[in-house]
Amino acid sequence: MRLLIFGLGYTAQVLAARVRAAGWQVVGTTRDGRGDTLRFEDGAAIAREIAVATHVLSSVPPSGEIDPVLVSYGPALARSGAWLGYLSSTGVYGDAAGAWVDETAPLGTGRRSARAEADRDWLALGARVFRLPGIYGPGRSPLDRVASGAAHRVESPGQVFSRAHVDDIVSGVIAGFDAPAGAYNLADDVPASQNDVIAFAAALLGRDPPPFVPLDSLSPMARGFYAENRRIANAKAKRVLGWRPAYRDYRAGLRALKAMTSPPITSAAPAPASSDQR
Repeated sequence: MRLLIFGLGYTAQVLAARVRAAGWQVVGTTRDGRGDTLRFEDGAAIAREIAVATHVLSSVPPSGEIDPVLVSYGPALARSGAWLGYLSSTGVYGDAAGAWVDETAPLGTGRRSARAEADRDWLALGARVFRLPGIYGPGRSPLDRVASGAAHRVESPGQVFSRAHVDDIVSGVIAGFDAPAGAYNLADDVPASQNDVIAFAAALLGRDPPPFVPLDSLSPMARGFYAENRRIANAKAKRVLGWRPAYRDYRAGLRALKAMTSPPITSAAPAPASSDQR
């Protein structure tokens, strides 16, 4: 099997390592072609890879109002006959006032309108679209933020978010290799307040919870994040993919990360290549 990944972000790198360990060949793209990756704009090389790939996954977010992968390579992907996958975001649902949302919910507009449009376009192409909530894992978790002093709690009563451990997202994508095309929410079972998550991470590290900050002190991007309130339902992924999250809630996930961290976390992880790259 041969997997072509557009955009080797955090989750995509974990997926690449997992399938390589199973004997797959993996080729990835980056903006500059660093290391053994392909430069995204090297159309000839990427066309050759599309022609031989059995599976193609994109983790590249929209750029402005367009999806760069579909604009540059959509026709070739449509002709390829390869399995297609796209790492989308549960942000496409918009604000649900704290209600549960599943894959039948209408896609929202507002701050994620370009993402919602890309989501629709990948579905129209016959892809498996994995809608992802907040992603955490080794080197990128509330434990790292608390340890570095970058964590805070926000005065936003009643706010809840869904999240998923990166290993659970990867296992869901792999389960999707044998699944029908369509959208799948990959989230843990227990949406929770970000404040509770941060306080629990601090307790695991033996620290006091960080202070509360007012919502209006955050950046416009962060305020937009807190303007949405929803719980993500994962029943379809369980039913169709046969998938179950190994870490059903943030407590299990953060305990596992704490147990595997030796010596204790002392600094934050490097920033990802893109704030929204999956």
